[in-house]
This record gives sequence, structure tokens and C-alpha cells, in this order.
Amino acid sequence: MKLKLVILSLFISNIFFAQSKWIIDPSHSSVQFAIDHLVISEVTGSFNSFNGSMTMIADDLTTANLSGEITVNSVDTKNGQRDGHLKAPDFFDAAKYPKITFKSTSVSKIKNKTYLMKGDLTIKDVTKSIELKVSHKGTAQFMGQTKTGIKVTAAINRSDFGLSYNSLLETGGAIVGSEVRITLNFELVKR
Repeated sequence: MKLKLVILSLFISNIFFAQSKWIIDPSHSSVQFAIDHLVISEVTGSFNSFNGSMTMIADDLTTANLSGEITVNSVDTKNGQRDGHLKAPDFFDAAKYPKITFKSTSVSKIKNKTYLMKGDLTIKDVTKSIELKVSHKGTAQFMGQTKTGIKVTAAINRSDFGLSYNSLLETGGAIVGSEVRITLNFELVKR
């Protein structure tokens, strides 16, 4: 019995010590989005203030737990009037809901360096499970640090999160599209 406990204890401690923690490096990362405008074009934007971390066992992305948050007031579409409207109650209501959060729930390998991540996204007071495609760009040593890169893409329906403001064109089309395409480029530093 004692031998079994020792083996179990060693196994658990090996898993604990094999777990690595990674922190998003915001100066080498980006949070971007794109949405259709007037049915004929696309408007892009970004959030300039965000943070997050990832833990995984033995640098195996299928064991990853990723969490992060975005500061809503950092939205930037290169148009001050539009940014102000996005921060207002019609859209994000930044005064009442200052953060967008995400926490992964599972990761599975699709092929080679491509993964499917599932997780809970919270915008305003609405939390929904979403799926994201993750491309692992590799790992490198730089200035004494271990870094890894991932590109994350997803599409969400903004009205699922209470971002339903819209107007119609004279021709009947919506001024703002429903689908928001998200692209996250993260460089993470191993701690």
C-alpha cells in the first residue's frame, strides 16, 4: 500500500512540476476584429489593452488552459465617433461592462499544428460557449526567454451577446453585419 502511495505521489508531483505557465506579451500581440458595413465593405478594429495567460502540461497544447480579458475602452477603429458609439450602451456599454473575458474549457488537435479550442466568452453580462481555431506558430528562444506563438481565429454572432443595435439601408440591407470575425495573434512568454 505504501509503495502505491509513493508512486501516486511521484506521479502527481511530476504532473505538477511539468506544468508550464505562459503570459501574453502585449507588445508582440494583437486583438483584432472585422465586421461587414453597408453590405459592401468591411470595417476592422482592434482592442489595444488586453492580458492573459496559458498553462499546459509538458508544452502540450491539448492540455492548455487559456484565459484572458480585454479592456472595452481600448477599442480602436481609427474613427473616434465610431469608437465612442461602440463604447456606449447601444453596443458594449463600457461604463457598465468594462471587460470582455474568455476562459478555455477544452483543446483538441485537428492536425499538425492546428487545434480546436472551446471556451466561454463573456461580453456584457452574457456568457456563451464558442469555438476557436488555434494555429501553433512554434517556439523560440530569444534574449534568455522561451516564447511561443499562436494565432486564434473565430466568428461570433454579435447579437448573441446583446450587441444587437442596427439600422437598415434604404435598400433593406443592414448597416452593420451580424457576424464578427476575430483574429488574435499572441506571443507568449514562458514563466
